[in-house]
Amino acid sequence: MSEQHKFRYLLPPGNNFAFVSKFKAWTIFAVFTMIASIGMLFVNKEVRGEYLNWTIDFKGGTEIILSFQDKATGKYTKADLGKVREQLDATDKQVEVSEISWTAQDAAGEDVTVNGIIVRTTRFSALEPATAKLIEEDFRAALKDREVYKVAWSGDRLNIRSQKAVTVEDTVPLFTKHGLEVKPWTESERKLHSVADQGTGEYTQWFTIKGLASQYELAIEQAQPTMDVAVVQSYGVGAKAGDKLRDDAIKSLVYAIFLIMLYLAFRFDIRFAPGAAVATIHDAILVIGVFAVTWTEVSLTTVAGLLTVMGFSVNDTVIVFDRIRENMAKLKDKKLERIVDISLNEMLVRSILTSATVFATTLIMNIFGEGLVKNFAFTMNIGVIVGVYSSLFLATPVFLAVSRKWYSGTGPAKRRVLPSSPQPSAAADEE
Repeated sequence: MSEQHKFRYLLPPGNNFAFVSKFKAWTIFAVFTMIASIGMLFVNKEVRGEYLNWTIDFKGGTEIILSFQDKATGKYTKADLGKVREQLDATDKQVEVSEISWTAQDAAGEDVTVNGIIVRTTRFSALEPATAKLIEEDFRAALKDREVYKVAWSGDRLNIRSQKAVTVEDTVPLFTKHGLEVKPWTESERKLHSVADQGTGEYTQWFTIKGLASQYELAIEQAQPTMDVAVVQSYGVGAKAGDKLRDDAIKSLVYAIFLIMLYLAFRFDIRFAPGAAVATIHDAILVIGVFAVTWTEVSLTTVAGLLTVMGFSVNDTVIVFDRIRENMAKLKDKKLERIVDISLNEMLVRSILTSATVFATTLIMNIFGEGLVKNFAFTMNIGVIVGVYSSLFLATPVFLAVSRKWYSGTGPAKRRVLPSSPQPSAAADEE
């Protein structure tokens, strides 16, 4: 006699949940959440000035690459990314930090692997607008004896016009007061600024503060004093480039939805395509809505996560649709609504287990990850939840509505009953 194995079931076999009867309520809820998500975008625009919390990818900013060397040995070393993030967050809340590696030559001329970091921020300058105004006021008050005519900023450079000369040494305490460091003049700059204009007798001097790269370099060295931090590269990303990336991201979402509809129209039946498209749009809107509510940063990684969510949701939707199509061929004596109920009950456990596995994996990434990994995981966490919901309670109702309106359906639902034929029993209708 064979040994009988006992299996644990998430749901008992033969479950018979009435999905179709609840479709109207679930659809209303889905529409409400989509409207709320879109509304939150306009609330953010009114309150915060932006629809979403765009990163440098879409808003423009500065990208800085830094390397690290041990002060004692002079060899390239790897920084503690957690400490770097903690220190830079205290300096700039808009900063992103990620690792990068490349090959370089050491002092002996041998190739070595350098483990550096990329620091990205939406700021273009070390100077904040509010700080710039305070510095102008402080300079006018502190340099009254120099008969100052003009104090004005041009980017990271401060222009001073005065009757008497002002030196770099005079400005150091004023810049230091606001956490900024002024670059020393070169010999040619010193000669140029020490001579008054022959026509007006005025001195025109320019003082350049050290930029974001130097500011971050100094902050990291203070946190890790045993390391010598060097700026390898620093460059700005323009807002126009960010606008183009944002437009391209929106296009990629639209193209993905269109191709999904095209695939389902050829793979299954044209009546399945609208449901998948509506479900995909629903998923995208709700993920964006959660980012709007939580004011989480939106980067290119977010777009990649959103596309992954759309693919995951479509995969789940296709499997549900495939089971409906199979049952439509096998259960021809049943109404379409009953076929849908049977199909969803058969696929419910599979959808829950698959989604729970993906959710658990990305949740761990979200909890313990940092930077772009955390951003991607957060997108997936939200997307898995709304994806399962839309596959079961949005894509299928749309398919059912399209079938009722433009297709004849299956079984006795649309079959004409002759007067001489016995009327179908209530039990048959229930099937």
